[in-house]
Amino acid sequence: MKKMLLVATLALAACGSGGSADEPVTLTLIAHESFTPSEGIFEVFTETTGIRVEVVNAGDAGEIVTKAALTSGNPEGDVLWGVDNTLLSRALEANVFEPYESANLSAIADDLRVGIPAFEVTPVDSGDVCINYDIAWYAERGIDPPTGLDDLIDDTYAGHLVVQSPLTSSPGLAFMLATIARYGEDAWVDYWTELRDNDVLVVDGWTESYYNEFSGTQGGERPLVVSYGSSPPAEVVFADPPRDDAPTAVVLDTCFRQVEYAGILRGTEHPKEAGLLIDFLTGEVFQADLPLTQFVYPANGGVALPEVFTTHSARPAEPLTMTPERIAENRVAWLDTWNAAVLK
Repeated sequence: MKKMLLVATLALAACGSGGSADEPVTLTLIAHESFTPSEGIFEVFTETTGIRVEVVNAGDAGEIVTKAALTSGNPEGDVLWGVDNTLLSRALEANVFEPYESANLSAIADDLRVGIPAFEVTPVDSGDVCINYDIAWYAERGIDPPTGLDDLIDDTYAGHLVVQSPLTSSPGLAFMLATIARYGEDAWVDYWTELRDNDVLVVDGWTESYYNEFSGTQGGERPLVVSYGSSPPAEVVFADPPRDDAPTAVVLDTCFRQVEYAGILRGTEHPKEAGLLIDFLTGEVFQADLPLTQFVYPANGGVALPEVFTTHSARPAEPLTMTPERIAENRVAWLDTWNAAVLK
């Protein structure tokens, strides 16, 4: 029934979309490198609107926002997926998006819509950036895993942690913001200085950190990584051979709440069609695909979560947070300070 309703809604909207059978429209959806929805997920959208979708994976979220800012008004695509609350102010300052009020906004919780009063973007999912650890690595050595941010600067965990640079990575930026939220303006730089002295490894993006350096996945040497509270169920779903338990776990006291958005790129030649795609991305069919492909929480509150996702993911009751206004006011200065303290 839900699929039939979506089909009818999109079909009616497509009547005024400007496309035709003779001139089919193809939308370019620019997304981060971790955007891997189910194969064929856009076929329903195409069947009901006549609009095709081409997905271009263009690097980490930090990279795609940088590219979008540089091409603002003359975009390389039509819709962007993956800008999050840590990077949103950067995109808004660059006037990257065309405002659009989605038909599905009523299904999206108010707390996910904070900081976008003009509907520049639409929330599509949420999650938590957290420290993940390799369960077996610590058990084999008889070492207790860390329980919070304070532990990460202890000698016990020297050389254990790999993080992403906040200059290039959205989870890296989220982790930096988590330390500012926890330690405040007066102490967060000192905390990073101690992390540096404790041999923290900084890499460009999440893929490199999680699959090359983290010991809990592909045999890296670092048992601690900045990842997500919903990373462990991915290790169960994709395990070969199959397994019932996750090899990784989450340090809940380190989590920072992240919200991802999709938006119409200003300057697109197909704004009406792009709006229909935003509606599809926030509709129940696509949103139901997110937990076991993107391993995030759907923004659409009408979507049920799979049991394997809820069993193995970790959702902190009180995550670290920061208002979009505070991020906007301080992001550039904080990044300069971080760069000077950690990389120089």
